[in-house]
Amino acid sequence: MSSSTPAELVGARGFTYLFGPVFSRRLGRSLGVDLLPYKTCSLDCIYCECGPTTDLTSERANRVATDDVIAELDAYLGRRPPLDFVTFAGSGEPTLHAGLGRIIAHLKQYHPQYRVAVLTNGTLFSSEEIRRDVLGADLVVPSLDGANSESFQAINRPAPGITVEKVIEGLAALRREYRGTYVLEVFVVPGINDTDPEVLALRRAAERIQPDAIQLNRLDRPGILPTITQASDELLDRMRTRLEPLTVFVVPKRRPGEVRRMDDAKIDEAILARLADRSFDTTTLSFLLGLHEGLVAKHVNQMLADGRLVRVLQAAHDNRFLVHRAI
Repeated sequence: MSSSTPAELVGARGFTYLFGPVFSRRLGRSLGVDLLPYKTCSLDCIYCECGPTTDLTSERANRVATDDVIAELDAYLGRRPPLDFVTFAGSGEPTLHAGLGRIIAHLKQYHPQYRVAVLTNGTLFSSEEIRRDVLGADLVVPSLDGANSESFQAINRPAPGITVEKVIEGLAALRREYRGTYVLEVFVVPGINDTDPEVLALRRAAERIQPDAIQLNRLDRPGILPTITQASDELLDRMRTRLEPLTVFVVPKRRPGEVRRMDDAKIDEAILARLADRSFDTTTLSFLLGLHEGLVAKHVNQMLADGRLVRVLQAAHDNRFLVHRAI
C-alpha cells in the first residue's frame, strides 16, 4: 500500500491484536482489539458467531503480551485515523486478560482523542479489580441473556463457578462505580428467554443494575447450534414493550449494503423521542440512535439554542452533561 494512502483508508492488516476498522451499526467506525487466544471465554454461548469455546475459563491471566498490544496501538493510532471507538472485543471475553486496565489507561493518557468501548459478557465484574480496570472506558456494553439460572445455563453455558446471581451482582456493582455510558445487551433466543417469566426476570435484574439503556439483539449469522432461529421484529417489539418503562432499543437487522440516512428533521425527531422520559449525554444518544456523535452533538447544541432541550446536569469529573426535553 502506498505511503500516500489517506489514513482513513488504511486498515489494521499486518497487526496481530488489532482488526478493522469495522463499520458497526452501533459503534460507527471501530478499531477492534482482540486480547485473547482464539477462542478463550468464560461462556460457551449457543448463539456465538465465533464458534464453540475451546478454552472455557473464568481465570484471569496475561493471555497475550500487553506491551506488544500497546506498541501496536501506538503504531496504528499514531497515524491519526478517523475512528469513533477503539473497541475491546474479538474472539473471547476481553476482561480475562489481566493487562486490560493498563491498556485502557495507556489509551486515555496517550490517545485521549479516541473513545474506548468494552464489549463484554459481563460475567467477571464481581471482581473489584476487573471493575476498576474498565472504569476508564467511555462505553461498557455487558451482556445478560438470561436472568434465571435455567435460561442462563441453557443460553450461555458458563465456566464452573459462574452463576447468574453472581453476574447480576457484579453488573450492579459496576453501575455504582462506573460513570461512562453503560448499555446492557440482551441476545434474544426464541423459545428460551422470550417468555413472560423470563422477560419479567430480565426486567427485575435490569431495574437492579440500572443501565443507561437496554439493547435487544438477535442472530445475524449462524451460531453454534443450527436450531437457533433469528428473533423477528414483532418478537423484539413485544419484548421491548414488556420491559418498559426501562429505556429499550432494538438493534436493527443487518441488511447488506444498507446505508442509514436521516434528514435533519428526522434526527431532531429521533433525539426528542429518546429524551421523552429521561436524560442522556451525547455519547449515549449517538449509540442509541446509531449516528456519529459529532452529528448528534451538532443537533443537540442547536436544539439547546432553540430552547427545545435543556441542560440538566453537569458531570464535572468528565466534562459530560445530560440533556432533556424542555418542558
